[in-house]
Amino acid sequence: MRKSFIYLIIIIASAVNAQERPSHFYFPYELKALRKYNDDTPASNSINDILVVGDTVWIATSRGLSKSTNDGVNWTNYYNDEAFGTESVSSLAYDQVTHSIWASLAHSVDKGGQSLPEGSGLRFSTDGGTSWKTIPQPVDALTDTIEQYGNNKLNALPVTVRVQNITYDIAISPNVVWIASFAGGLRKNRIDSLIANPLAPWKRVVLPPDTKYQIKPSDTLNFCLSPVSGKYCSDNNLNYRVFSVICADDSIIFVGTANGINKTTNALKAATSNDLVWTKYNHQQNPDSSISGNFVVALEYASAGNPKTLWAATWKAEDLNESYGVSYTQNAGTNWQTTLLDHKISNINAHKNTVIAASDDGAFRTTDFGTTWTLPGRIVDSQTKLPLMAKAFYSSSFNSTGDKLWLGTGEGLALQKGTSSGWADNWSVFFASQKLSANDDSYAFPNPFSPKTDVCKIKYSTGGKSESVTIRIFNFGMKYIRTVIQNSQRGTQLHIVNNTNSSGVNGVLDFWDGKDDNGSVVPNGVYFYRVDVGSNNPVFGKIMVLQ
Repeated sequence: MRKSFIYLIIIIASAVNAQERPSHFYFPYELKALRKYNDDTPASNSINDILVVGDTVWIATSRGLSKSTNDGVNWTNYYNDEAFGTESVSSLAYDQVTHSIWASLAHSVDKGGQSLPEGSGLRFSTDGGTSWKTIPQPVDALTDTIEQYGNNKLNALPVTVRVQNITYDIAISPNVVWIASFAGGLRKNRIDSLIANPLAPWKRVVLPPDTKYQIKPSDTLNFCLSPVSGKYCSDNNLNYRVFSVICADDSIIFVGTANGINKTTNALKAATSNDLVWTKYNHQQNPDSSISGNFVVALEYASAGNPKTLWAATWKAEDLNESYGVSYTQNAGTNWQTTLLDHKISNINAHKNTVIAASDDGAFRTTDFGTTWTLPGRIVDSQTKLPLMAKAFYSSSFNSTGDKLWLGTGEGLALQKGTSSGWADNWSVFFASQKLSANDDSYAFPNPFSPKTDVCKIKYSTGGKSESVTIRIFNFGMKYIRTVIQNSQRGTQLHIVNNTNSSGVNGVLDFWDGKDDNGSVVPNGVYFYRVDVGSNNPVFGKIMVLQ
């Protein structure tokens, strides 16, 4: 899943030692969703995670949770309702036994002039999203300074606040939910306990410290469970900064941290005691057969693959010999292979032996375990001809049969229908945008925008008719910069994007990449655009470029 790793540099020393339990802990936990059916688009273009369950696709976005049961024709958006408020959703999971959907929430707070992530707990629904229960972000009491592991009583730094304590990933094993919560580490709880009481306490899970590659309960151990050194203890364990977790074949749990990949094979005991045996794999352990980098941002287990394969998005951490890439193992960690080196991967999804690696450089596909990778080329909606011009991809998910693939970016969502083994041209593209108030209304988004990471979308109306359209860009002094389109036919079905939560004026989208007529990126500043639609009066708008 997509993780907001812009917050990689953690500043949690003061946060984890604050003495006040967050007020969110006292929120009511039974909430009725204010359902908003028949929305035309998702609520956000920033797609953090995608989960497909049967005919339903769930997407985690910067504006809450959205779902569709008809391939995106209509959407249910939970943004601004009682359960989700204005929170972002960072990860999703599904429990096949209780048929429950799980989502982790987060937002940003200003601390000392810095914008930092803060966890907002979890939501889960056992009735397909009709109602939700709220779980507060797991935190420790000030007295939670000892953790029992076998016969060992280990010192543990209590994480008492939600700043930097954000859940980036969720995994489900039989009757157990596992969460990867960065500063909060790896935690688990019984699903039946949470369904009965969402305030049921969570169990901190002991992983190996940075200095050890294996721990077992029979060991004699002396280390501190702390992700950062400070007054409480001197340990600074990157392996307690947790980002990803996945369940493999019920009893095996893999956990990705800033120090490698951890594995336990007796996870079925996890619901009752902290007696798990852990083995850690990282870049330094075996240079001839190791992961590419120790910072493990995403995990995927291809249980239907032949052979079964664990895939990992592994980033460069502290060692200069590490690199970005994809790492995988076909024998549960004994040996590792690497591929797609020097590409920064945010998410990995697999259907049998077909694997999608969502990266800053596009959505890569392989069917031969990384020997060859292919990109989809230009993604264009088959009906509206709207292109998805995103440079970076953050999430992906196949349906159960592999003939539908969803791709999420920071600028929109795409659905490919067709073969699971290759790229097909049958695309649907979805954009979220606010309604136009009238036929002569127009606006651009994102605004401000950076040509390095975004493509500016210009929304306008053709009055519901097919019209010839020209769009030009000018600088602040109204000097000509670029012609985006000239005498291009727009309207009816071409480049149409419907409105979110509105039956108002439908809009048309066109795109500016932030370049001038010479192909050079324009400097920072204010720019104006002019839209000429047929013989109508021109419509003007303003764009701010900020890199």
